[in-house]
Amino acid sequence: MVINDNVTNRKKSGDSWVGKFIGSTSINDLRTPFKESVGMFIERLNDSGATVIIAATLRPPERAYLMHWSWMLSNRRVLSKDIPPMIGVNIDWVHETESLSINAAKNMVRKYGMSSLMVAPALKSRHTEGFAIDMNISWCNNLRIKNNYGAVFLISTEPKNGMNEHLWDVGKKFNVIKYRGGAKDKPHWSIDGR
Repeated sequence: MVINDNVTNRKKSGDSWVGKFIGSTSINDLRTPFKESVGMFIERLNDSGATVIIAATLRPPERAYLMHWSWMLSNRRVLSKDIPPMIGVNIDWVHETESLSINAAKNMVRKYGMSSLMVAPALKSRHTEGFAIDMNISWCNNLRIKNNYGAVFLISTEPKNGMNEHLWDVGKKFNVIKYRGGAKDKPHWSIDGR
């Protein structure tokens, strides 16, 4: 991370930052071969009756920076004055009081949709590399997912969402790996589970 020396034009932290450095929700912005693997996995999930809602794919490093440090500050893992600056992101994390700084960070976390996240988003991650997707998966009946060779995987167990361990096993067959940290980041899948 490079220090931003343009301190005079800094804007206070808060939820207005969430609309800057927008990330993608498109599978097309992922990198090969993960893009093709995710596309096939989602196609087969949809064919089996599952609903898939994509929350994030490729994330700009600036957005990762804002997400990481807003989560860290809102969860009192860092003091606002200790957050390192990033070039191109003229944010001022320090408000008149630490309480106000934390409240501004909490507003950012809420608007980013990270309130239930149990771990800080990484500064450099599979999302910034194009090798991760956050998606919410759900279904009502049993899932019958067919692979490229005609084999059918039956999932009849609970829960009927992306936290189903049998679904994780099926995802591996498509080279789409559920996040190894379990419930800390429920919607996260990647090329290697990171």
